[in-house]
Amino acid sequence: MGDTNRRELVVLTHGFMAHRLMLHLLARRLRRAGWNTDIWGYESFVTSVKTHAHRFSDFLAERCDDERYDHIHLVTHSMGCIIGRMAINEVRSEKISRFVMLTPPNRGSFVATRTAKLFGHFFRPVAELTTNRDSLVNSLADPANVEIGVIAAEQDALVSLESTRLAVPHEHITLPCLHSAVLFRQDAANHIHSFLKTGRFRHAYRDAKNATQAKQ
Repeated sequence: MGDTNRRELVVLTHGFMAHRLMLHLLARRLRRAGWNTDIWGYESFVTSVKTHAHRFSDFLAERCDDERYDHIHLVTHSMGCIIGRMAINEVRSEKISRFVMLTPPNRGSFVATRTAKLFGHFFRPVAELTTNRDSLVNSLADPANVEIGVIAAEQDALVSLESTRLAVPHEHITLPCLHSAVLFRQDAANHIHSFLKTGRFRHAYRDAKNATQAKQ
């Protein structure tokens, strides 16, 4: 799928009530495509997104200080996307270059909104990821100084397609799958590889290349 990217590192993290094991297949596919990968996981489901983000920022800061890498890229899933957004805002490193979000609740999750009264007191992230205008996720500034690609799921039962979008420019595609199935699809891995290499998903890069060739 591509050349070896020896000076670049891809950091992956998972979503709410998930585990780092869910990222192993995707990480392996990215390594086969030539990427260095590292997985950051978290275990507490009652801890605030803010706390996870602070811990993730420490992890990223260490990777940014590693002289082996010129660029650090993020590939995150679901709530991990929000953790990543907050973490890169804390780190503010020029090394952090591209950010692929898989099924991100960038404007909140309608399921979190429906269940917040029942579970929000015990599971802090549920209350923080509602679609309410004053929720934590809806109070965040959009990411800056990074190239962003979003992969949404057509049959997502947790996050609406509209909620996956950001107000800043970003690549956006939708795959015909469920919320977490995106982690296990070969086409998703191909799209991620393309975005990390070019800043565009496969179809967008191909269309732009064809348009350029047609003008020549």
